[in-house]
Amino acid sequence: MEEDPSEIERGIWKLSVDGSSCLTGSGAGLVLTSPDGWTLEYALRFKFKARNNEAEWEALIAGLTIAKHLEVQKIEASSDSQLVVGLANGEYEAREDPMVKYLSHFQDMKSAFEILRIVKVPRAENVRTSYQNWLQRRSWRRIKLC
Repeated sequence: MEEDPSEIERGIWKLSVDGSSCLTGSGAGLVLTSPDGWTLEYALRFKFKARNNEAEWEALIAGLTIAKHLEVQKIEASSDSQLVVGLANGEYEAREDPMVKYLSHFQDMKSAFEILRIVKVPRAENVRTSYQNWLQRRSWRRIKLC
């Protein structure tokens, strides 16, 4: 017997991620929302240099790691990175070493979820945390996150 599509959608968590890189540092913001509307917002400052696509991968992997620790089974992640979404969905082939490593790590994480969807959203529609907006207006050197 086939499962009702509305049953499949029930219980899906939403993860929105956005990575960022600039001269003074790199980081990411993510929002994880439960099916009941409970929301977790995170701002991450990386202690390493990351290009934009690497920051996007780091955001996605961090969000999925948090979801895994919360024992989330069904999740839909959204990103405005065409490359990350295309690689995650098998539409693109990873050619550069960092992308190959990120994709491999992502593939290893997939088995932790019953449903894992990655969707591309336009940059203007990507959820950005209030923390990330705050971070973008300030120098990375002055920010201390714990």
